Amino acid sequence: MKLLESFIRSKRQQLERDLLDSNRRWYFSPAAYSQYQITRPLIEKFARGRLIDLGCGDMPFRVFVAPHVRCYESLDFFPRRPDVTYVSDIQNMEIVQDSTYDTALCIEVLEHVPDPARALKEISRILKPDGQVVISVPHLSRLHDEPHDYYRYTEYGLRYLLNQAGLEIVILNKRGGIFSFVGHQLSTFLLGISWGVPLLQSVCWHLNKWLVTLFCWQLDRWLDPFGRFALGYSLVARKVA
Repeated sequence: MKLLESFIRSKRQQLERDLLDSNRRWYFSPAAYSQYQITRPLIEKFARGRLIDLGCGDMPFRVFVAPHVRCYESLDFFPRRPDVTYVSDIQNMEIVQDSTYDTALCIEVLEHVPDPARALKEISRILKPDGQVVISVPHLSRLHDEPHDYYRYTEYGLRYLLNQAGLEIVILNKRGGIFSFVGHQLSTFLLGISWGVPLLQSVCWHLNKWLVTLFCWQLDRWLDPFGRFALGYSLVARKVA
């Protein structure tokens, strides 16, 4: 079992590298597609001025913010790219001055930090008055990036933590649902075992796109419109002046 998990993980990492600058990456699974459908529009609407991408990973959202911001900067504790602006811990960003940024992104990061309340207070500190942060977090998720996988979030927990950090929610949307959660596991397995095998890869990609990614996404919209089983949440919060 461990060998299979390791094999699928390595194949997924290869897939992510192969699709790094392609819109096809968003069809990898219902979970990825939900980020494209729910989080991307928030980024494009609210990103402005000087922006920092916190826990930026391989910077998948950079292409969406580029037309809307004056300056894109980034921060990560374990950088995957050589052009990361800051190598630092989001819970202690003393390397960044107060009131520096108009916008911050924090996409699928807060579940991986031991002290999310401290991280949010740091985000608030580096934002200018009335600056805004776009956040996405999971509610349903398997264990991942162990051992640094600490939390899952509800809407009410998010509101409490943000309020304590001096951040006021502007908009909060549920993202995906239980079918997207199950579909993400199917996508990971199906593409994990087929990626890199030319003909099989193409067949599995198209089957996964239509029968898993898009189908599960629609099932959640039809059967759980109120988000009682939300896969996660995407929100925009404003620093209270």
